[in-house]
Order: sequence, then structure tokens, then C-alpha cells
Amino acid sequence: MGQAGQNEFLGLTSRTKAQAQNVFSKQNGGTEEETRLLHFTYYKMSQFWKPGTEKPQILDDEEGGILFFSAPPSSSSRFGYSSIEKQRQRLPVYKYRNAILYLVETHATSIIVGETGSGKTTQIPQYLNEAGWAEGGRVIACTQPRRLAVQAVASRVAEEMGVKLGEEVGYVIRFEDLTKPGATKIKFLTDGVLLREMMDDPLLTNYSVIMVDEAHERSLSTDILLGLLKKIQRRRPELRIIISSATIEAKTMSSFFNTRRANGKTVEAIEPRKDPAILSVEGRGFNVQIHYLEEPASDYLQAAVSTVLSIHDQSFLDPAPQHCSRLFVLPLYSGLSRADQDLIFSPTPRGKRKVIVSTNIAETSLTLEGIVYVVDSGFSKQRFYNPISDIENLVVAPISKASARQRAGRAGRVRSGKCYRLYTEEYFVNEMSAEGIPEMQRSNLVSCVIQLKALGIDNILGFDWPASPAPEAMIRALEVLYSLGIIDDDAKLTSPIGFQVAEIPLDPMISKMILSGSLLGCLEEVITIAAILSVQSIWVSVRGVQKEMDEVKLRFAAAEGDHVTYLNVYKAFLQSGKSSQWCYKNFINYHAMRKVMETREQLKRITQRLGIALKSCERDTQVLRKAITTGFFANACRLEAFSQAGMYKTIKSSQEVYIHPSSVLFRVNPKWVIYNSIVSTDRHYMRNVIAIDPSWLTEAAPQFYHHQRGEKVAY
Repeated sequence: MGQAGQNEFLGLTSRTKAQAQNVFSKQNGGTEEETRLLHFTYYKMSQFWKPGTEKPQILDDEEGGILFFSAPPSSSSRFGYSSIEKQRQRLPVYKYRNAILYLVETHATSIIVGETGSGKTTQIPQYLNEAGWAEGGRVIACTQPRRLAVQAVASRVAEEMGVKLGEEVGYVIRFEDLTKPGATKIKFLTDGVLLREMMDDPLLTNYSVIMVDEAHERSLSTDILLGLLKKIQRRRPELRIIISSATIEAKTMSSFFNTRRANGKTVEAIEPRKDPAILSVEGRGFNVQIHYLEEPASDYLQAAVSTVLSIHDQSFLDPAPQHCSRLFVLPLYSGLSRADQDLIFSPTPRGKRKVIVSTNIAETSLTLEGIVYVVDSGFSKQRFYNPISDIENLVVAPISKASARQRAGRAGRVRSGKCYRLYTEEYFVNEMSAEGIPEMQRSNLVSCVIQLKALGIDNILGFDWPASPAPEAMIRALEVLYSLGIIDDDAKLTSPIGFQVAEIPLDPMISKMILSGSLLGCLEEVITIAAILSVQSIWVSVRGVQKEMDEVKLRFAAAEGDHVTYLNVYKAFLQSGKSSQWCYKNFINYHAMRKVMETREQLKRITQRLGIALKSCERDTQVLRKAITTGFFANACRLEAFSQAGMYKTIKSSQEVYIHPSSVLFRVNPKWVIYNSIVSTDRHYMRNVIAIDPSWLTEAAPQFYHHQRGEKVAY
């Protein structure tokens, strides 16, 4: 350490020096080298936090950690006293500003446990920008598990900074990039998008700080990202990582990222500390009263509706018959259009009460101002993959205590609130799990494996996972990728197919379908189908008009199945002049169709970049179905002989499945079909179904299927 650094340390009061040395000794054994490192960090402290000149006090806590207390905010803030700046300064995270910047400067990884409403998501990226972490062309990244959260948070931060969204502050989600190279300093993006960026820049050299927000959700992409960031830090010690959440198990995450050498050797003083720092930030909120049911509800949906109406009746002094007319009910889920999603943030009409019926997307990332009451059903829809049956079910499953706390945290933002839990207190205390099951341990891992392979990580089983996946799921993923011709006998990506599939940001089965479409001369049609399959649904579901909807579907229905039907819808949409009125009349989701067009253009650019010719098969649906089969041969099913109920059995696992009522083949029941996905309710239902010839299966995957007794195909 230079003389300037020593003088900086000597400038501290003797009491502060003693406190600091005592804290450091308790944590690290107090070696001379480590004490020198502490001196250096004090020297660095004066170089980064802005505004304010007074260093934070450092006090020892009971567990030997470090608690930071910021100096009072400076009265000469360079932002002035605009209403937005006052709002920012009232957020609980504001008084931890200097402490956060200090931790980011001195530690490679910082774990920030910020309670709901603390402002961590919107403010920390701005603090980093103000402190110079985006200077010199560098970028600050903040990831979110959900696209809606990415868009909403980016919009809010751009508004607070007084800049146009897409310039200094931008966002990227799949098939939508609203950033400006060279100008964007703060970029919000999904975990999955950042993973794809690693294919072009494995060390993420454009970024100075990467903040992984809402890490407690433990999505598949989040866990892969955390494992890769740990590897990147070894090559880029200057990269700072922030893990933030309201309910994350901080000590577990700290142990995962702790790369400090066990032999006692230390790194050079100019490098950040390898042991992660942990900081807890309280939330901003009023008291939230928790109410439980005395007895379990037999129908949680009915109980939720009754509870909402009861709350409304008790606080609105109008006659009961009018109460429903005063409710302004809005849905919130990821499949909504952006315009419909924005309605939840709009002012409530005078004399109305806003009721938001939401999936668990509202648990995190989004601050819905004005929410006073929360009705928690105790359930959420979750995906569970069974590698033995090879079926991924979307099932209604109980939530964890962490999710329950997140939901309760939605209330009490503007005044005291109430959370009505539709389950008993005994169940919450004694039976509800503390944390949810990470998605890594309940998902199909095909996309996960190919992402890692594309990044050059061949030893998948030896990868450092935050939560180890099930070996059966990993083996099944390798098996499917091998049968698709994406990996070879050595489990490495094949050339060119494997690398081309990895370039396309879709499920590998859809990507393989696209490549087959180019070989069979039907790529124009295949990328349209791929774009439609990438949205939740192109149909609008309206209660009470099922007969009319069925009649409309018949106008577009193709005997070959749903995929060809989608082509008919898309062609008719173009012929209508992309009319929203036409969509309305035909129960078509106009916003979904616009998204399909955008996605199709993106796929068109990707295929052109890969040097793939864009050709049309015109009306040759057999060629088209062969291309689809090449990607989805693993999802083949055969109609059971003499089955009166239309029961099929999968070729791979002999699982009983049925065609979903929404399919145009629901009552047709072809002998052989393949499907895109399965949804489970009272039965396993196949969605997006198309009729095939069984001989196509052995053509597409001879290593996967073989003929037995004529046309019968065996796995």
C-alpha cells in the first residue's frame, strides 16, 4: 500500500481504527496481510461514494459481521428537490446507499436481502451508475426472472432518471431489444437473455456489475446464471456481482459464492475480497395483519371470491346489490399484452375499487401501489417434470412460507394492510415448507444442457450447481439431444446442427424443426408455426360463447391438425390487413398476433444469419408435417385400439394421454399423432397436436425408434 493510503488510514480516529481492526480480526483471524487489506479498503472508500463526504460508521454486530449506518443525507443533493427525488430519498434503501457502494467496491459478491418495498430493484442500479460503474462504456446489468418485471422496472428507472427508455436505460427480453449500444448504461434483462449473451461474450466483458434480482425464485435460468457467474469471476476478478432478494437464504448463497482460498493465502490488495458480503435492508411499509381460516377451505377459488366480496362489503357503505358494479377487476399474468398489463398501474376510476387477480407474478419485482388487502390462496401453478414418463405437468401446488411472506408484503404500502390467508395457521406453522423447490430440480433440462454445451461446458454433471438437478432428468435430456442429432457420442455439440440449434433462442425441438424445414423446403411455414408456438395462445377465451368460438375455429380448421390450422389463421390475418377488428370478430388475440409477427421477423433474421434459405412448400402439408415430426418425434402417440374415449398412449413410456378439447383434432382422433406439450388436469391432455404417418418416426430418428410387425413402431 502506498504512503497516500497509509495517510488516509491514519486520518481516521483511533476509536474507529480500533473498531475496524477488532471487527476484521473477529472475522478473519487478524493476520498482518489482512489488516493491510483493510487499510487499503479504507483508502478506497474515499474514492467512490457520491454524493456525501462522510464515511459510514462500521459497527460490530453480535455474529461478528459488519453493520453499516450511513451518514444523514446531504442537504445539497445535486438532484435538487423534485418530487421524484424526494420519493427516492424516502425509500428505505436510500440510507444504505453508501454502505451498498462500499460493499460493491470491496467485495466481489454482495448479497442484499431487501424486504418488499425497500426499493432495492429500482435504486441500486441508479446508485451504481451515480458512483461511476457505468463510465468508460461499461454497462450495469440487472436481471429479473420475468419479462413483465423487466419492462416495468426499466420504465420506472428511466422515468426517475429523466431519460428516454431505450437510451441510457434500456431492457432486453426474448425477441425484443430496447437498448442503444454505446449509450445504454443500465440494462434490465431476463436471466435467460443474459445467458444467451454469453454465447457471443462468454466472460460478459461489457458489464462492470451484474445484479441478479429476485434470486429467491430459483428459476432454471437463475440457477444456471449463478453457476456461470461464479466461474466467470475466477477469470474476471474485477466483475462485481450483486445477489438480491427479499427472502433468499443469504448464508447458503454466501457459501456458494465464497471462493476465498482455504490455505490462508490472500490476493493482492487491489482485488476485491472473495468472501461475499451480506447486507439486510428493511422494507418500507405499515403493519400488515395476518388472518387465517379456522378450518381448511374445500374450494379455495370460491373462498377467494367470497373473501374479496366480504372485504368490499365491509368497507363500502353502499347497498349490497351495487357492490359488484363498484369493483374494477383486472387480471395480471405474463401472457397479457403490454397494454393490458399497464392497466394495473393506472389510476382507479372514481367510486371504484381495483381488484387485481394475479398469478404469482405479483409476488416479486412489481410494486403495486395502493394495495391494502391481499387474499392468499396458498397455491400457485408450477411445472413439475417427470423424467421417467417424460411428461411435464403444470399443476396447482402449495406455496412455501417464503412465497406466503412475499404475498403478504404486497399489502401495507400506503397504510396499514391486511392479508387473508385461505389456510389455517397450524398449516402455515407446521406443514408449509420453508422454501420452494428450485425449478432446476423439477424441470425438463433439455434447454439447460444445450445452453451449457454451447458455452463450452462439457462436464455437465460436474458443473457447480446452486441446487443439483435430478440425475434421471439429466440423463433424459442427454438422451433427447442425442436422438435429435444435437450432441454426438462424446456428448459434444455436433457441427453444424448442434451449434445452429444453440443459436436459435427456442426450445431445441422447435429449433430442430426449423432446421428440418430448411432442408425440406418449407422454412417459410415452419418459422410461422414456431412463432405461434412461442406465444401463450392466439385464441381469446370468452366465457359463454363456446359454440360461437367452435364455429369460428372450424373456418380455419385443417384435417392435418393444429399446426396447419395456425397457418390458416396467420394467412387470414395478413389478408385482413392485420386488422384488430377482424381479430375481435374471430376470437383471435390481436396482441398475440402482433407478437407472432415480431417473433417471426426475428427468426427470419436468425436463419438468414445462419445462411439458411427461406423457401415455401406452398400447400404441401405432408412436407410440413415431416419437418414438425423431425423436431417432435419423441412426443409420438398411438390411439389405443377399441378406445371409446379417444385414449392414446405415448410410444416412449406408454403413458395414457388425450387430445385437448381446444385442439381441432379433439373429436377426430387420428391413429398416430405428435404433440407439443402436455397439460394435466383430471387427465393428461396433449396440446398443439398434428396427425402423422408412423413411418416418418423411423425416418426422423432411426436410433430412437424401430419397426415391429408392420407399421407398429417401438421405442
